[in-house]
Amino acid sequence: MVLILFSLVAGLLIPVPDLPIVHQSIRNLFFHVGMWFAMLVIFTISFIYSIRYLSGFRTDNDIVAQEASKVGVFFGILGITTGMIWAKFTWGSWWVNDPKLNGAAVSLLVYFAYLVLRNSLNEEQKRAKVSAVYNIFAYVLLIVFIGILPRLAQGSIHPGDTSSPLTIGALDNNLRLVFYPAVVGWILLAVWILELKVKIYKLERKINSYD
Repeated sequence: MVLILFSLVAGLLIPVPDLPIVHQSIRNLFFHVGMWFAMLVIFTISFIYSIRYLSGFRTDNDIVAQEASKVGVFFGILGITTGMIWAKFTWGSWWVNDPKLNGAAVSLLVYFAYLVLRNSLNEEQKRAKVSAVYNIFAYVLLIVFIGILPRLAQGSIHPGDTSSPLTIGALDNNLRLVFYPAVVGWILLAVWILELKVKIYKLERKINSYD
């Protein structure tokens, strides 16, 4: 929380370079990008625990995979929302036809479908197995849609693309001073939320078993 607070305060107060296109909207770098990093880390955790579930069929692994997917979707929504705000101030539109933006939206829809799938299956073991397989599939699509296809398509105007004026390698020292703690802070916050959700879910299961 200290890192998040630092990124919120410093991100709004530090002097930033007047880069073409992004200008003052570059401050969203500390929020939007950090949220996306958190989403990727949490979805990776969900992916790993789905594989672990299929290797041993332990319910605890399925629980982590399930709750991680929910947290990942939450941070994905935050990332999309802050990205839309950034787009409005940068490009004058809430959404543009860009391969990276479209890929991010499709990836979230894939994970929404995962959550719908889980709720549609009643038998616990069957739900866990089918969901684990789908979750692995969803993660692969995530990498394809936001990592591979935008690069193959080229011409992306999204900040961070190699043709964009804003890349990680181009950040000055002031930006780096806030950017890296912000990324770590958002990731730690996401992991903390995941741990809480897993504990709450297990507690609810235990209480329900006594009823």
